[in-house]
Amino acid sequence: MRVIAGSARRLLLKTPKGNDTRPTQDRIKETLFNILQNDVPGAIFIDLFCGSGGIGIEALSRGARRCYFVENAQEAYNCLLENLHTTHLEPKAKVLKQDAVMALSAIREEEADIVFLDPPYENAQYERVLQALLSQPYITPYTMIIAEAPLSEDFSFAEDLGYEITREKEYKNNKHIFLRRKPLGEGA
Repeated sequence: MRVIAGSARRLLLKTPKGNDTRPTQDRIKETLFNILQNDVPGAIFIDLFCGSGGIGIEALSRGARRCYFVENAQEAYNCLLENLHTTHLEPKAKVLKQDAVMALSAIREEEADIVFLDPPYENAQYERVLQALLSQPYITPYTMIIAEAPLSEDFSFAEDLGYEITREKEYKNNKHIFLRRKPLGEGA
């Protein structure tokens, strides 16, 4: 796994051994950041279930102002810290080693621009996390939320929670779901 573009371009990133984390493939990461290219510079980015930090580090490398990395697994957390050091992006990173939902209340921002979540597929927590995001003051109708999920994951619950799905991008084995919080008064 490597950083594709920006200040840390071509630097290799460490990943934990085993199958506990699932780093986003470079090809998929490149497609995602092609979609986000105009949204990342200057953004406040939140990378939930960040693993070794590949998505958030890519965002910082491409000019995000700050990234919150949330990871609870010790080995992935250790890789994340090493990767931030290797890429020299530590000054722009806030690392929270805790459960994703618990970490949300520790984030102090007026507005988050992009939230990326990629929970372990076997105990998918999409609904739990999306529900918790609704109570955070920094999640506005302008915040872009992106969920990486298996192709079979059903997001029909999102509208009932108060989100609208603005885009879906499917790959061979997984997909990215782009969501925005509905403005208050629009079924939220």
